[in-house]
Amino acid sequence: MSTVVETMPPVRRDAEDQAAPLVSVVIPCLNEAENIEACVSAAMRALRAMGVPGEVVVADNDSEDDSARLAERAGARVVVERRRGYGSAYLAGFAASRGSYIVMADADLTYDFNEIPRFVTALEEGAEMVIGDRMDNIQPGAMPWLHRYVGNPILTGILNLFFRTGINDAHCGMRALRRDVLPRLDLRTTGMEFASEMVIRASKVNLRIAEFPIEYHPRGGESKLSSFRDGWRHLRFLLVHSPNHLFIFPGAVLAGLGTLVILIVETGLDLFGRAWGVHAIIGGALLMIVGTQVLALGLCAHAYGTYFMGEQDPWFDRMRARFRLEHGLLLGGLFMLIGVALAGVILASWIVHGFGSLSYERLAVVAASVLIVGIQIFFSSFLLSILGLRRR
Repeated sequence: MSTVVETMPPVRRDAEDQAAPLVSVVIPCLNEAENIEACVSAAMRALRAMGVPGEVVVADNDSEDDSARLAERAGARVVVERRRGYGSAYLAGFAASRGSYIVMADADLTYDFNEIPRFVTALEEGAEMVIGDRMDNIQPGAMPWLHRYVGNPILTGILNLFFRTGINDAHCGMRALRRDVLPRLDLRTTGMEFASEMVIRASKVNLRIAEFPIEYHPRGGESKLSSFRDGWRHLRFLLVHSPNHLFIFPGAVLAGLGTLVILIVETGLDLFGRAWGVHAIIGGALLMIVGTQVLALGLCAHAYGTYFMGEQDPWFDRMRARFRLEHGLLLGGLFMLIGVALAGVILASWIVHGFGSLSYERLAVVAASVLIVGIQIFFSSFLLSILGLRRR
């Protein structure tokens, strides 16, 4: 998390913009007839207390109860998004809102709408995104122990490990952001992983993020969350947006370990008090081949993210500036040449011994493995070059 270290002046509003709201409170809603009126009323009271023009936008996610009508009766502007999903509702709400500042909160009474001024103040003081931190202020019964002590800490920890955001509570539903950062965030996900996407994208585009403690209250009505399904969707999203951790690091470990095993077997070194033979070298070959393939997939994932999704990765940017298609073709060709040369040694020995029985099992495994790795590198280089045709 980047704390606010510089201040920015409040948003300037020209005369023709005076009628537009300064703050839009966006509330996603799915079958929340029990709570929505109270949430809208609380948000409107907070806006009036601030003394600034504001609006409450309820993004109704095709509710089957009376939520939309009740929200309108309480004073909200309702936009209906029939595509189900937490992210879908928020994307529709963002598109319909008109404020320079957008405050997000759920429709289940878990968040205190009296906190809205604090979020807006943080934005006016220079933050581009503000996130609440619930973890030290959870009221009894407000959060299941599995979410509080297992799910949220693990997912937030993984997010911080992968993307170095420094956020304490990456899945808090009460947030605020400046409208002008939405194009930079380019938010797309439609489900519960929307919360993770927002933090990840904010980190990648270097938004100034502020975070402060807020209280978390017991919800009203029935929860829509599915612990394991939604948890997996968050984890899956974190992995697919971090090619280094999903592909590059595991691939490098597998390829390196496989190469080490092959070298140990071929040099005849004793390990753990015994010599290793053909079965060990087959295992090493498998690790080397799979590791190389996973590494290639990681590089392609980086290329796709860079050229098609606008991702920025300093490491990949350095690599693509330093290496070209020809470098990959030369490296792949070198590996294939070594593999063919080793196969030639086996063939020559077979001819010299009168086409009799062969006893070069280990060398044959090494030759085949090196040849396969060369082929992988050769054609993966072409694939990377094809993806790079989209680069600007």
